[in-house]
Amino acid sequence: MTPRFDAIGLVVSDMAASVTFYRRLGFAFPTGAETEPHAEADLPGGLRLLLDTEETVRSFLPEWQPPTGSGRHSLALRCEGPAEVDAVYEDMVGAGYHGELKPWDAFWGQRYASVQDPDGNGVDLFAPLAAAPAE
Repeated sequence: MTPRFDAIGLVVSDMAASVTFYRRLGFAFPTGAETEPHAEADLPGGLRLLLDTEETVRSFLPEWQPPTGSGRHSLALRCEGPAEVDAVYEDMVGAGYHGELKPWDAFWGQRYASVQDPDGNGVDLFAPLAAAPAE
């Protein structure tokens, strides 16, 4: 038996705010998820995004405390192309979410940007840059 990667879990301070943020990025949380202590959205490829409130985590780990400071992880969302990176970034920032890194052409060959979810978790947006034409 070999464990299989199945889900990404995030602890959130405000379920409604987090569900709203991730729905805006296209995650399909079920109706009513914003009022639940645990919510799941199926992702392409068979993975799931799991959200649990801080209160839910404390119900089985009473000593748990949310981390402080900036995170060391992020979710990475592949966009159709560089223009979509720019458009999604502008949409999220225009909706009031924090833009951590404005879109730029990264040296590793991607159009790249980052926004933060309501709890400060990074959500990276990227798309491959068009390859330079062969000479």
